[in-house]
Amino acid sequence: MHLLLIEDDLDLGAALQRALMGHGYACTWVRSVKDARSQVQAFEQFACLVLDLGLPDGEGLEVLRAWRRDGVVVPVIVLTARDAVASKVSGLDAGADDYVIKPVAPEELASRIRAVTRRAAGQSSSAWSFGSMRIHIGRREVSQNDVPIPLSPKEFQIIEALARHAGQVVTKHRMAELLQPYGDPLAFSTLDWHIHNLRRKLGAGTIQTVRGVGYFLGE
Repeated sequence: MHLLLIEDDLDLGAALQRALMGHGYACTWVRSVKDARSQVQAFEQFACLVLDLGLPDGEGLEVLRAWRRDGVVVPVIVLTARDAVASKVSGLDAGADDYVIKPVAPEELASRIRAVTRRAAGQSSSAWSFGSMRIHIGRREVSQNDVPIPLSPKEFQIIEALARHAGQVVTKHRMAELLQPYGDPLAFSTLDWHIHNLRRKLGAGTIQTVRGVGYFLGE
């Protein structure tokens, strides 16, 4: 899962990025409104945005309102020291999916990220069900008919990405970027090899191909 962290404090931003990566997330960290806006074209790559409100070149709440007006539907968690009830109400009314007061334990933030992304994917628990397959997001495990299926980290990332976009075709280009957010996108041949291995482990009908476009989960 790829996150965008928008936090201007150097020490806190670095600590949060390390902690979130330690929980298995890819995490891009920016420190200003300008840098956050520069990511807008890539928002579809992010599963969640974590947004500080007091940024050096603008107000995070206005940025959030603008994103929602522009149709950005990615889950947003506001992370701020502003603990007044009025501030919480303003943040949630502006379109935040959660409002978290600093300081926050990394374990709690990771749990809240799982909660908002779970709701965004239309799932009601941390174990996502797709027919006979269950995906345990927090534990990064997959089972088929209650039998655990050992997957490599990349294979789990593919299943997770497809599950988050259930009912949609995920293009090869987008999938390659999701799997390798910090560098050159994964080669399509490598992606095809991972898909082949997943079908062998989970069943041929688990992942469907739209020829020349991409993949989707299920029939």
